[in-house]
Amino acid sequence: MEVIVILLPLAVILGLLFIGGFIWMTYQGQYDDLKSPKYKMLLDDYKKKDGGDELNGH
Repeated sequence: MEVIVILLPLAVILGLLFIGGFIWMTYQGQYDDLKSPKYKMLLDDYKKKDGGDELNGH
């Protein structure tokens, strides 16, 4: 029973931290743009070096 005295407040504090983090990230704009990240993988992210077809400059 003594462990409940430690675990219950710890669980409440941890839950409040996660809720606070979620609210903070929502206000910071983390969830503003939900459509464009799925299209970012389709964009070309390689650069041609000296006219070659090398990916990522390697």
